[in-house]
Amino acid sequence: MRLKAQYVFVIAVAALVALYFIVRTLFSAVAPHPAQAKTTAPAAGPPSVQARIVPEVVRPYDVVVRGRTQATRTVIIRSETAGVVAAAPVLQGTFVKAGQVLCRVSVDARQAALDQARAALKSNQLTQQQNEELAKKGYRSPTQVLQGQANLDAASAGVRAAEIALAQVNIKAPFAGVFDHRDAEVGTYLGPGQPCGTMIEIDPLLVVGDVPETQAASMKIGAPATARLVSGQTLAGHIRYVSHDADPQTRTYHIEMTLPNPRLNVRSGLSAEMHVGAGSGPAHLVPVSSLVLDSAGRQGVRYVVADGRVAFAAVTVLEETKDGVWVTGLSGPIQLITVGQSYVADGQKVRVALAR
Repeated sequence: MRLKAQYVFVIAVAALVALYFIVRTLFSAVAPHPAQAKTTAPAAGPPSVQARIVPEVVRPYDVVVRGRTQATRTVIIRSETAGVVAAAPVLQGTFVKAGQVLCRVSVDARQAALDQARAALKSNQLTQQQNEELAKKGYRSPTQVLQGQANLDAASAGVRAAEIALAQVNIKAPFAGVFDHRDAEVGTYLGPGQPCGTMIEIDPLLVVGDVPETQAASMKIGAPATARLVSGQTLAGHIRYVSHDADPQTRTYHIEMTLPNPRLNVRSGLSAEMHVGAGSGPAHLVPVSSLVLDSAGRQGVRYVVADGRVAFAAVTVLEETKDGVWVTGLSGPIQLITVGQSYVADGQKVRVALAR
């Protein structure tokens, strides 16, 4: 006999209700009572961190400055007279001594002018000699004698001017250094003030850089310093100059380090890292990974105080080494958190495990 549709619906609803109660009974028997679960759950304790004791040591402070090597002097050697370059005896890039000829301008009529000046001087010397002898006999007045002396002085000045004009054809090195660049070749016409070439002095050599205003006070003239070049070479010298006025755009102060370069093997313009001695004081060597930022954005470390709570101290990095970073801002030996420092807050109670 076929059941009617309404009977089928009633039977389905009854089956669902019965299934609901069966399932509920089964889960109630398996699941613990909420109160029982609360009593059996383990109690939550303070978080665990790893820490180690970091001692305080007295260490020399070095301020690290990025800079570059620079010639002590750079001078463009210019002609003092006009003429065509007749000789260029020095190759660019060559070391030259002070007074060595770099360019020679053609003599032209300068030698003839000097010969003429010397002849005029000789004539005026003879004339003045006769004036003085005749004046003793009363045949020359004092005025005539003085006029002859004036003519003699003028002739002497003319010789000196002609000698200077002739000497100016030789354009010489003003100091010992490297003739780094030539601007005039043989046949080039030079007017007064036009360049023959560029001279640089690289012994001693400078290493220049700029320090921020926070470190400018620790820079002292005469302080020992070392420069590490890109080639790995390390050179020793001292600070010779610290500016007293900051750059208006960068707010940094310019410093110059001087060092010997007798072999001229260190060139100008090389990148260098200066380590400038700035005294000594307490410092701590901490792992780079232990550095964190607080809510104010300050860089520092977290450590554990005597009552087992976390404290934060802002630090200043002095130097990075392969063993860690040297910092200031801490006092005495500290229990530095090395694992978990980023997951605890200042003043929070922690459990400390010794760092491995």
